[in-house]
Amino acid sequence: MSAFGSRDTSVYVERFDVYTGNANPDLARSICRYLKMDLGRAEVFEFANENIFVKILDNVRDRDVFLIQPTCSPVSKSIMELLVMIDAFKRASAGRITAVVPYYAYGRSDKKDQPRVPITARLIADMISVAGADRLLTMDLHQGQIQGFFNIPVDELTAVHMLSNYFRKKGLDNLVVVTDLGFAKRARAFAELLDAPLAVIEKRRVGNLDRAEVLRVIGEVRGRRAIIVDDEIDTAGTLMEITRALQREHVDEIYACATHGVLSAHAVEHIAGSGVREVVVTDTIPLPPHKQIPQIRTLSVAPLIGEAIRRIHLGESVGALFSSELNLVEEMLLWDDAASSEAASSEAEESAADATTGVGATRGERCL
Repeated sequence: MSAFGSRDTSVYVERFDVYTGNANPDLARSICRYLKMDLGRAEVFEFANENIFVKILDNVRDRDVFLIQPTCSPVSKSIMELLVMIDAFKRASAGRITAVVPYYAYGRSDKKDQPRVPITARLIADMISVAGADRLLTMDLHQGQIQGFFNIPVDELTAVHMLSNYFRKKGLDNLVVVTDLGFAKRARAFAELLDAPLAVIEKRRVGNLDRAEVLRVIGEVRGRRAIIVDDEIDTAGTLMEITRALQREHVDEIYACATHGVLSAHAVEHIAGSGVREVVVTDTIPLPPHKQIPQIRTLSVAPLIGEAIRRIHLGESVGALFSSELNLVEEMLLWDDAASSEAASSEAEESAADATTGVGATRGERCL
């Protein structure tokens, strides 16, 4: 047993394998392209009675396994796929299982802020640990203390450097970074990278509704270009409230960015009809075609997660990704542009192959 209470994973073969569920297979394929390796083969589908079935089609005995599965929509199904796949790898005698969860659902339910409510973020952490994961790799948790809910090692990546570098390359001047109190610490790092001041929004959430009321803007924003930064954009209600508050302060241009583009309910329609010039998110959550509008730009975190996977396997520092290696961040943005055309052609070939072999035609959603 290890110091964290899990099984001993000090010995496993040199090779590592990457697998995915059905939550975001495009991201998993992009990560494998970055790592120059093939995606592991697994059958993952849902029976007519909504039970999840998983079968690993490769030999994973003593292998270092990385399972990529954000817990995004449909959330309950994505979580169950993650847990069942972890259990399948454990029973297949995998050497070490790392759950790669780029988007961690229920992150907002991290404390008892009302009587008789659960702490669901802790419950999800317990389920992942009990299922058999040996460590977790994730991105921009809603609150950093969620790491403490786990009894296994946690590596939390951040897209702050990638997002700030994207705006730095746009050459915008007279900037101000705007955020709410919950994201102020990471937004301060974002502002420092852009050499811009930070303004904070004081807001109040209305009951259990997906809506927030902006009380005031703390900081000088008048006549500036504003970049609103947060960890996720869900219904875009808060984003619209902040946008209206900034417009009342006569802000010239408004941009927004977030790591996770949940974009539920009417978020895309709100963004399309707003005064926000551009909303930049990452591909931790897949963006379906009907949500792809000119105002929304998606950056790929595949190189960042891929590099973290490589470093975890080799026992190298993951924190070094966010210290002095700005050149690596710039290379990631260039990789994103160069890989988009390659990804499109590769996915077209895979779709044609699936159509030829009839994959997924009779048993529902699969991942091969």
